[in-house]
Formats: sequence, structure tokens, C-alpha cells
Amino acid sequence: MSYKELKKKHKLLAELSYTHTPVNKGYTDKTLYVNVGTKEIKEKKVPAEMKEKFVGGKGYGLRYLWDAVSPNTKWNDPENEIIISGGPICGITQYSGTGKSLVVSLSPQTDSVMDSNVGGYFGPFLKFSGFDAIELQGKSDKDVIVFIDGVNHKISICEAPEEAGDSHILAKQLTEMYADDESDRKNISVVSAGNAADHSLIGMLNFSFFDVRRKEVRLKQAGRGGIGTVFRDKKIRALVAKIPGVKGNLNNVVDMNAIQERGKNFNAEMKYDEEQNQMKSKGTAHLTNIMNDYDLLPVNNFKFGASKQAGKIHSDIYKSYFSQGMPDGCWIGCNMSCAKGVDNYTLRTGPYAGEKVLVEGPEYETAASLGSIMGIFNPEFTIESNFYCDTYGICTISWGTIMGFVMECYENGILNKERTGGIKLNFGNEDGAMEILHQLARGEGFGKLAGQGVRKLKKYFAAQGWGDAQFMQDIGMENKGLEYSQYVSKESLAQQGGYAMTNKGPQHDEAWLIFMDMVNNQIPTFEDKAEALHYFPIFRTWFGLQGLCKLPWNDIEPQNNAETNEPAKVPEHVDNYVTIYKAVTGNDFSKEELILQSERVYNFQRIFNLRMGFGTREHDAQPYRAAGPVTVEEYESRQERYDGQLKDLIGIDPSGKSSKEKVAILRKYKENQYEKLLDAVYLRRGWTNNGVPKIEHLKKIKMDLPELIELIKNHQ
Repeated sequence: MSYKELKKKHKLLAELSYTHTPVNKGYTDKTLYVNVGTKEIKEKKVPAEMKEKFVGGKGYGLRYLWDAVSPNTKWNDPENEIIISGGPICGITQYSGTGKSLVVSLSPQTDSVMDSNVGGYFGPFLKFSGFDAIELQGKSDKDVIVFIDGVNHKISICEAPEEAGDSHILAKQLTEMYADDESDRKNISVVSAGNAADHSLIGMLNFSFFDVRRKEVRLKQAGRGGIGTVFRDKKIRALVAKIPGVKGNLNNVVDMNAIQERGKNFNAEMKYDEEQNQMKSKGTAHLTNIMNDYDLLPVNNFKFGASKQAGKIHSDIYKSYFSQGMPDGCWIGCNMSCAKGVDNYTLRTGPYAGEKVLVEGPEYETAASLGSIMGIFNPEFTIESNFYCDTYGICTISWGTIMGFVMECYENGILNKERTGGIKLNFGNEDGAMEILHQLARGEGFGKLAGQGVRKLKKYFAAQGWGDAQFMQDIGMENKGLEYSQYVSKESLAQQGGYAMTNKGPQHDEAWLIFMDMVNNQIPTFEDKAEALHYFPIFRTWFGLQGLCKLPWNDIEPQNNAETNEPAKVPEHVDNYVTIYKAVTGNDFSKEELILQSERVYNFQRIFNLRMGFGTREHDAQPYRAAGPVTVEEYESRQERYDGQLKDLIGIDPSGKSSKEKVAILRKYKENQYEKLLDAVYLRRGWTNNGVPKIEHLKKIKMDLPELIELIKNHQ
């Protein structure tokens, strides 16, 4: 059946014609609301206060979600929403990294607010179609496609009776269906979730873009927190956006010359990419060997930070797989070209065995999560499982951390072949790990159970009487229900806070402070760490308000950056962003106002968590493995280091003490250090000792909205 014949089988369920509003100074000031249950489609004006307080992107998503749900709403209730928004800078093509959008929803994993950033073309295309955001609500009884026709200015909901389930096929199908001809494929973007999102709590969303050079549909992922699971629970098969095309100034900015000047300067800095992080040739996979060198690569479920086998996954190895000399940007005009891919990879397992496919990445997080964390050091295993995670709709970070936990449970007798359905799951077992992944996509066996995530697995294993609950709590690398991303934080107290104190759970997009803290010793005191844990999460939040990628901020630096007063902040690039925001919106702006914009939204999200029953100190607790050695084996693998800490930091002579005794002494110290860090950070952020924003602080940052004051006044 041809693509056009397949499209004819779509049954139109609802349609809205709208008057197109061109973008003006980065905004249309309109939102698209679609209820797939009732089939209601409508336009909504963005209130002035919302634009002022919440800016765009993640801010809009949080505000719309707050208004849609109640404290009792569950992730799979019809009133839960998925909101996608890009922000005012999203979509400009004259500066690198401006194609991001943010996805916000209640999470199946955390039962609270989740946000996930993503590249691809959908965010910009949504804006150019006339909308700053889309709200998806309700639950359909049949699979549907929502089509945003930015050419003819129509929104439709169609029944989708025979579309593929997996994203690499579905995205291609829909691109071909909705494109007028071959040249029109670049004007289509598809959002989809694969088959595994139907059977797990860790489903993710794929956002497509058409690679003109390769003539292939490619995918970028909104991976964290299970939003793809929400998408499929609503019976949404896909979103499709189509526009007439991209040209120079669709954002209708105020000062294009200023943006072009900053873009030109940044592109000149890219000449030094190969001397810095090699983003053009390796993408973020350049980190694999660096993390191993600094004992930061998660090995065997974060037990270790390095391995003698890590040479097998050195970034030079991945470079040999990646196609070179290709324009690997996930948005038009991005000069970093870090969205690397493996072309014509022949699959060896699963439903597509024998087929040649394009594999996205792997990025560093995937190289670690689908590799070293499982004790696997085979790049082809990683590449293959990367492809299947993407097309099945599984977050690679969560899946890897789940499998690391499962494998350690297996090696400690908590699991065995009888409990896993006959599959051996020791560290390094590639065949077993791959089969569990395919099981998840089929919704069967132990794979389906694993797809519930680490938090629920810990509870389930304990309830079955299979193992010690405290041990599983110590080694189960999750916080707030979200699995840890792939950096070992044991020797960086600041990074421990940068993970466990996040609003959504341990994702590195809030703060990556390991080198400042552990390697360069730039933030030695609790006050220094607290200042870093105030500034960097707030600063990084701003990217999510604007539609910006983080990588151009500090993965490429000016040649003189080390000579500046605050090199970790990359002040020249901060000034670039201030200038670009002013140039897009015409608003007066400063780096201080940048922080204030973000601080409002950051505190709002913290209070949103409180509204949903979370957001206090107890929810910022971390599994002990994030801080130190849980087992004797772990301690003895770095005995010289840990004995030195007992002597130099605690003042205890380790001589004559058993390893078990030393583990206990070190644990008490490290847990106390983390509690002191919480105290210092809460104080700096203007929060109570229980982690709740103070009323006077909300007034100071002009976020004292009545509904927030009412909610927190009983927590002061």
C-alpha cells in the first residue's frame, strides 16, 4: 500500500480552520489547545501576565499544566496534559542551538511535574504555524493523528487505523504522506512514541527532522520521565506539523544585525572545536574516555568510575562509526553539527534484523547507559540497542540505569533465571540485555516488569521477599522516581546536590559541577557549593524558557575564556544570549534579568511539586551509591582513596579496621556532609530548611502569585 493510499484511510474526526498569526518579536501570543477525547480544538490567547512571568518554553508548559490539573490528578487521568513550547528565541537560524522545545507533563515515573528538552523541527514549525505552544489533553478511544497544517491553516484530528508503531517507520510514513513532493519533506516534522511506550512507564517522544543531505528522516528525543507513555495512554499516534518553508526572519526580530554578528563570532570560535571537545566529529561521545580518565564513567551500576576495558569504547572508536563531513545539526543554522549518526548500520537482532538503518548517535549518555553501566564495552551492542530504544520509544538513560540495577540484583541473588524468565542478567551479558529490551517492546516477560523503572522494581523485589530493601535502596540509582543520568558523583558533593536537588529528578541539565568541584577545587566551601547550586540550575533553566540548546554555551568556548573572572560561566557567551534576547524581543534586558526570569519559573516548579505532594527535603534524599561505596568490594576497589578520606577528612586511622567497619564510618560522614549541603543550598535559594520557597523570597523575585502564597503559607 502506498503512502497516499494509507493516508486515504484516515478518518477525519474534527477540524478547525484558523487565521494565521505571524510571529512578532519571537511570539505569536497564541496557544493551540487540542482535546483528543472530546475532539475539541481551539485557539487561546496567551495572557500578558503569563508572558511576563513564564516567558515561554518550559515556563509556558508549567503554567498550562498547573491550570489543567489538580493535586489529585494522576498521570493517566484525562485532564493531564502534554504541553510543547519553544520560547521566543526558538527558530532563529542565525545562531547555533536555537531549535529546542520543551515538553511538560505529569510523569508516570515521578507522579509529579516533568520537563524534557528536545531538538528536531517540531518546536520551530509549531511556532511558524502560528502557535507559541500546544496543549494536548483528554484520552481518545482510538489511535489518532493531530495535524497542524501551517500552509492551509487548519488543525485536524484524524483516526489512524493502520500506521506503524515504531518511530523510525512511522515518522517516515507520515513525512511522505503529508509532503507534496520530495522537496517538501524538509517542511514536515513528526512527534511519535514507539511500541515500548505502550508497555512501560519510561516511554519517550521522538521529534523528527528531514536530513536533506542523507535524504532520511531523523529523530531527536524528549527522553526523560515517561512523557511518551502519557502520549500513548492518550492514544495519540503522532503529531504532524507542516509549514511552507523556513526563510531568514520568520521570528520577525527587532535587530537581525545584532544576532548575525553574534552568530558570526560563534562560528569563528567553532574553528577551535577540534582542540576543545570535537563536537563536529564525535558529538557528545567525545566524553567517553574523558569520563573514564577522571573516574566518572558509570561502570557496573555506578559501582566503579572506570574500567580497564574502556579503551573499547574510546571516543575515537565511535568516531570511526560516525559519518563525517555531514551537516549534522538538528536545527537549521546550527554550526556545531553534533547530532552524529551511524549510517547504513546492519541490525543483528529483533524485528528488523538484517535491515540497514540510520542510528542516531550514540551520544555520551547513551554510550554509558547502553554500555559501561551494564558492564558492556562493545560499541556495536550500544549502537544496536540505541536504535531499538529510539524506535521503540524508550529513554536510553532510564533504561541503562534500570539494567544496571537489575544486573547488580542478579549478581547478588535478588534475581535469578527463574525470576527473570530464564534469562541470565549478569554484568556484561549482551544477549540477555538485548532480549530484555525486545521483550519490553512486545510487552511481555521480565522486560515489561523492568519497564516500570528502578523505584517500582525496588518495591516489587522487596515485596516478593527477594532481597534486602535497604541494600536495594542504596544501589537503586533513582531520585524522585527518575533514574540517574550517567556521571559518577561520589567524589563531588556539589554534583550530588546537582542531581538529587533537581526539581524533576537527577538529570544533568540543571547542574554539571563535577570538574569545578572535584577536579579544579573551585568551590571548596559549603557556601561556594551553594552559590554554584543556585546560579547554574537557574541559568540553565533559561535555555528551556527560550528554546535554546545548552551545548553552544560551554562546549565551545572563546579562546580567551580561561582568562576571564568567571570562566565556568563563559561570560562572553552569556553576553551573546543577553544580546540575542534583546534583539529578538526588543525588551530591555541584562544578565541579572536573565537569572530573575529563570528564578521565577524554577521556584514555581518547586511549588508545583509541593502541590502534587512532593517538593520537600525528604524528596531531595539520594541513594547512598551516589555519595560513596555501598559494598566492601566497592570500597576496596579504591581503598587508598577511601582510607585517605577516613584519615584526612574524618581524622580516623583506618589501620586495624575491617573494610565493613570503614564503609560504615565513611557513610556516616558522607551522609552528614550531604545534609549540610542541603542546609546551605536551601538558605542560598531563599527556601526554608525543609526546602520550601519562603514567601518573602517570592515577593523579592516578583513571583508572589496568590495561588502560590496560599499553597505554601502552611509550610513556612
